[in-house]
Amino acid sequence: QVQLVESGGGLAQPGGSLRLSCAASGFAFSSYAMSWARQSPGAGLEWVSSINSDGSDTWYFDSVKGRFTISRDNAKNTLYLEMNSLEPGDTALYVCAKEKSDYPGNDYDSRGQGTQVTVSS
Repeated sequence: QVQLVESGGGLAQPGGSLRLSCAASGFAFSSYAMSWARQSPGAGLEWVSSINSDGSDTWYFDSVKGRFTISRDNAKNTLYLEMNSLEPGDTALYVCAKEKSDYPGNDYDSRGQGTQVTVSS
């Protein structure tokens, strides 16, 4: 059974940093692309970033380019999102999602429960 467990969220000040982690189990992690998405209250799920199965290619939503870095450690079955220069608009529930193939296509078949990120002074 696929399990995705996010951690690392919390309260950060504008301009601050957080590092999110997503521990994966129940599937061959190194064979699948992974993505981060976020959801604000009253809004739909917004794609943030994706990484292919071996970590050689990454993609970012325009508003987070240059501030967020996605990475993965296939030996540890873990996905990461390093978030710097945080802005109040980054406040959301962040979820990690498993893609259906080795390259992302916004086609998730599993997602975690999420970790809350709040950016406020």
